Amino acid sequence: MSNKEYIHPTAIIDSSAVIASDVEIGPYCIIGPQVTIDTGTKLHSHVVIGGYTRIGKHNEIFQFASIGEVCQDLKYNGEETWLEIGDHNTIREHATFHRGTVQDQSLTRVGNHNLFMVNTHIAHDCQIGDHNIFANNVGVAGHVRLADHVIVGGNSGIHQFCHVGSYSMIGAASLIVKDVPAYVTASGNPAHAFGLNLEGMRRRGWEKSVIQGLREAFKLIYKENLTTAEAIERIRAEILPNVAEVQLLIDSIEQSERGIVR
Repeated sequence: MSNKEYIHPTAIIDSSAVIASDVEIGPYCIIGPQVTIDTGTKLHSHVVIGGYTRIGKHNEIFQFASIGEVCQDLKYNGEETWLEIGDHNTIREHATFHRGTVQDQSLTRVGNHNLFMVNTHIAHDCQIGDHNIFANNVGVAGHVRLADHVIVGGNSGIHQFCHVGSYSMIGAASLIVKDVPAYVTASGNPAHAFGLNLEGMRRRGWEKSVIQGLREAFKLIYKENLTTAEAIERIRAEILPNVAEVQLLIDSIEQSERGIVR
């Protein structure tokens, strides 16, 4: 157990929880069984950690968040499943993260340096990478895979089993029912591809040659009336030798099982 200097007397903590000595736990928080919270993490008031949850270092969880609760899958029958959260994540008010199911890997996983704004929902068995931003009221359904450096606009929904590639962007109030390839900007209901996340590339200081190479790859996939296989063949031959970053785009398309947004 942790140093009681950092735990408010109204907090309720299960005896099986393992909490680092400097973790701050605010008023009326509830920590369930088999919870681990690592150093530097702060829970504001009224946070509920349902159980079977591992939380890493230097996370901040705001009031009324519900973390590690049982999932909403009707097939769930009380099996031991888990939620893992990495380091340096910010989880704002009323966010809900659910544990996994045995139908997948029994695990919902969240990486590092993510921002989850108010009322974000991360469903069972999701795999969330690093440095992502989820705006207010985003709903992520079960089994979704979302990579790194993705921005998801407010009030958007992502259908179960969809994959969202790195450096992509989803516009506000969008419905994602197909996979979003790396670098692509998708928007609408249902969402369509509208181009590349160029502003995100510029903000990261990417070279113009890289951005231009990705532009050319996007054109081959979306605007040249080619099959996906034909487009990828040309990207490998014409662009990949000079722009290594395009491999991420190729991988995200070839690994798609639902088909990509068009």
